[in-house]
Amino acid sequence: MATVTLKGNEIHTSGTLPEVGKPAPEFALVAEDLSSKGLADFKGQKLVLNVFPSIDTGTCAQSVRTFNEKASGMDNTKVLCISRDTPFAMTRFCGAEGLEHVINLSDMRDWNFGKAYGLDFTDGPLQGLLSRAVIVIDENGVVTHAQQVPEIVDEPDYNAALAAL
Repeated sequence: MATVTLKGNEIHTSGTLPEVGKPAPEFALVAEDLSSKGLADFKGQKLVLNVFPSIDTGTCAQSVRTFNEKASGMDNTKVLCISRDTPFAMTRFCGAEGLEHVINLSDMRDWNFGKAYGLDFTDGPLQGLLSRAVIVIDENGVVTHAQQVPEIVDEPDYNAALAAL
């Protein structure tokens, strides 16, 4: 279990992030077309997993905008924006913002991503949502960077994540 804060108040997650240097856990997430996407669907590509509670909050929306801008031009790299929002909500947001360089995925069906990556909030006002984190996975499926943002309203360290690519 990890502890993060929401405006200074402690909240807890179901586990800890995958360890740097270890294989990334498999997952099954829901894509915009309601199909299932897993780690195997991105085999051979570098991945930035931008995980957040909800696209409908300012910090979460900003992380999607920032990763869309910063990582969109990088070779062999995909940015996966992951939350428990419906794929429709994430698609609507990205369409309205003109964001075309991120892939929206939802953990809405069976919550296996949150469990596998230790990111389920287990208590507090955000219980049932995912903690803010950034995980970078290399083209061999190995975790090269993992940051769980300690204060949920703060943005992740974009530069550290991009340097891990």
